[in-house]
Amino acid sequence: MALYSASSSGACAIGVIGLAVMGENLILNFASRDIKVACYNRTTSKVENFINGRAQGKSITGALTLEDFVDSLASPKKVMLMVHAGKVVDIYIEKLRKLLGEGDIIIDGGNSNFPDTNRRVADLAEQKIHFMGCGVSGGEEGALKGPSIMPGGSPGGWPAIKPLLQAISAKVTKDNVPCCDWIGAGGAGHYVKTVHNGIEYGDIQLICEAYFILKNIAKCTNQEISDTFAEWNTGILDSYLIEISRDILVKEDDQEGKTGYLVDKIMDKAGQKGTGKWTAISALELGMPVTLIGEAVFARCLAAQKDERMHAATVLSGPGAPDTFDGDKKAFINDVRDALFASKLISYAQGFVLIKKASEEYKWNIDLGACALMWRGGCIIRSVFLGDIKAAFDKDPSLNNLLLSDYFKKHITACDAGWRRTLIAAMQCGVPMPAFSTALAYYDGYRTARLPANLLQAQRDFFGAHTFQRLDVPSGEFFHCNWTGRGGTTSSSTYNA
Repeated sequence: MALYSASSSGACAIGVIGLAVMGENLILNFASRDIKVACYNRTTSKVENFINGRAQGKSITGALTLEDFVDSLASPKKVMLMVHAGKVVDIYIEKLRKLLGEGDIIIDGGNSNFPDTNRRVADLAEQKIHFMGCGVSGGEEGALKGPSIMPGGSPGGWPAIKPLLQAISAKVTKDNVPCCDWIGAGGAGHYVKTVHNGIEYGDIQLICEAYFILKNIAKCTNQEISDTFAEWNTGILDSYLIEISRDILVKEDDQEGKTGYLVDKIMDKAGQKGTGKWTAISALELGMPVTLIGEAVFARCLAAQKDERMHAATVLSGPGAPDTFDGDKKAFINDVRDALFASKLISYAQGFVLIKKASEEYKWNIDLGACALMWRGGCIIRSVFLGDIKAAFDKDPSLNNLLLSDYFKKHITACDAGWRRTLIAAMQCGVPMPAFSTALAYYDGYRTARLPANLLQAQRDFFGAHTFQRLDVPSGEFFHCNWTGRGGTTSSSTYNA
């Protein structure tokens, strides 16, 4: 048996395939909880290097073949895949299904698209193998010290992996409740992780916009913005992303012969891996106006067009920020803080609306309050106010939109004036604020009892006989008007895509 054991022999409670950053750190996390764990990687030199390096002296066993890896596991055999989403996951499933049997469990801990997880759960169920789709958030540090884990998939597999995953997850409450609990069947776990990542896209974009307006309009230095973020991180904006942004802004360039702040030398050309896009696509498919996450995705797309923007900057004109800031800087910074927090509330409200709709559509029965609790520790979007979101759903589990909760209403109202002043200043100076502005547009639209969709429906009925409803009759009855006198009375069938 080609095994490299870093400790005593014996069957392993779980095995992890994939020795990239997340895989390695999750393995070390398991071992730190006295859980015997096996590891395998297609490039076997990575196994040898890991066992002889970071894993040395720990309860970790390395295997050089997939067969030996599976043989090292206690029954029911539990295999966690930490590999690239998509084709690679399917390749390993096909290899493992030949080595596993009834009651064994495959856990996909990567960022898989939830329809793929739905398919895999159903496919492996025919062989009576449990497939679990588990979202894992927290990055390198979270994986090592305690991530947020969002498990879903085959319900029959949950009891066997529950103690293992809850052991390695983050704990934040005074009762040490783990940031890991059952989400729902099928692709529910990966869906919630996808929306988590979509909210992450929004949070990142919002913080970048706050930084951009403070730098370009208020003329704040990196140190001033870092100090501002440090202050914000002691209050309602306390969050992991504000915390790391504080540190990023004043990180010196440590390359030999270089001086100045590193962030100022990083090209403004954004990348993305797809989960934000998946969130926006799902929102469109379910008819949910998750505008802020969508705008955050598009902001990255626009940022990626660096060469085009460089050219456009030389030929397109518009207002520019003044060379100096003559206003009350402290008051302006407070307005930006309010705009950031209000927009952040909108982002989370939209995200939870989307999860609620998906849960209803796919019959997952997701506990929204439990999702908020799972995100309070270990994950990238962890924020203090997630406890208030949990409390809102505890008070009203059927809450349609967090904007209607007491906490959100109170803070949106308090931030409203500063939010609007911030956007006015940005527009007057030609400083783009796509996420701030779409958040306010959603808020104003949501609180408007009568929108101009009456004209929209009239236009659709005029050119396509798509019908409309009337205000003076009960909802649900549809009408068509012969607008020109030449169209007749035939109307199109009514449906909503």
